[in-house]
Amino acid sequence: MHKKRVLIIDDDARNIFALSATLRSKSYESISRTGAREALELLKTEEIIDAILIDMMMPDMDGYEAIPLIKNIESRRNTPVFAVTAQAMVGDKEKCLRAGADDYISKPINVDHLLQLLGSI
Repeated sequence: MHKKRVLIIDDDARNIFALSATLRSKSYESISRTGAREALELLKTEEIIDAILIDMMMPDMDGYEAIPLIKNIESRRNTPVFAVTAQAMVGDKEKCLRAGADDYISKPINVDHLLQLLGSI
């Protein structure tokens, strides 16, 4: 059995570094992309990805635009996509879920909540 592998999509290298270190310390593997377009190209391959953490506020293509495109990739239709955002205002969670996210986590990341989400994969 392979370690669970998480794709981190975030335009901020500091966020990628912190999330990768956290996941590694909890026995997850991670790979990352700094933009949604690059992530979509990766997701069209047969790369093993068990879950996706996507920043909702990125330049070029944000998570609200990218999630439906991810879910339209036949082989990724059932891959859990978790929205990650600093926008923790009323209605943001619902907006992420309407975009197709399977769940939502706000920044700063609550590690226990993150592990709870990933425990379901």
